[in-house]
Amino acid sequence: MLPVSHRIGSHTKTSGGLAKAALPYVDAAGSETLQVYVSNSRGWALPAGDPKQDTLFRDGIGERGLPAYVHASLLVNLGSPTELTVERSVATLEHALLRGKAIGATAVVYHAGSSVDESHAGKAMHQLREALLPLLDRAAAEGLPRLLVEPSAGGGRSLASKVQDLEPYLAAVEDHPWMGVCFDTCHAWAAGHDLAVPGGMTETLDALLAAVGPGRLRLIHANDSKDECGSTRDRHETIGKGRIGAAPFAELFAHPATAGVPIIVETPTVEHEGHAADIALLKGLREAR
Repeated sequence: MLPVSHRIGSHTKTSGGLAKAALPYVDAAGSETLQVYVSNSRGWALPAGDPKQDTLFRDGIGERGLPAYVHASLLVNLGSPTELTVERSVATLEHALLRGKAIGATAVVYHAGSSVDESHAGKAMHQLREALLPLLDRAAAEGLPRLLVEPSAGGGRSLASKVQDLEPYLAAVEDHPWMGVCFDTCHAWAAGHDLAVPGGMTETLDALLAAVGPGRLRLIHANDSKDECGSTRDRHETIGKGRIGAAPFAELFAHPATAGVPIIVETPTVEHEGHAADIALLKGLREAR
């Protein structure tokens, strides 16, 4: 039986049709969970989706027992000093939540965002509260997917990059029960958490748990990094071939905060092959615990 703890999968292509593209991809990659975009990753267009593909996808992941996640557009920034960007960000998250429900997704991941300008830093968290609380209330009331904030790689006056930053971030939305956290290993490394030293992953996850409390960690992005710790550069690498290395991921599996939390790889790949290799490596570490 598929272990409830640590289902492992990848970000999955959808070009050519959600079900038509994604379901063969997860089968070929050996995925036990998956993540998809429901709009352009670097655009503001909000496509309606194809009801037939939605049904086929929802049925397909149901038959396979695969939890699915939506990643919102990378342009989303609720802390922006530009009013139009904030409006578009709210609309994008609303669209992702509704599309997520239509395809049977568990949650929607979005990046924490940035105040961009130092002069806007004080206003950004208030702005975040005003934008997110109505969305969170609606999602909870209507049974839409949860929202998962993903800390950034740092730099650019990020609203949350270090895991400790999540405490004031969640406080800004009154620790809303519909808000969860997505932990990205490459982002954490880039923000300055040294995951590569023995005990580094454990220490970082301890700090995450202290900042957000039990039950908030809902998804993990498992990515190695091309760059040095603290670089603030978000450049993913194949697991074990980057600066983090494979050993810290064994620590990740052993940490009680990750129990029951699905893991998504977003590493370089050609078709499904790169993801299949990383999924297989992580499955090996999971079984070796």
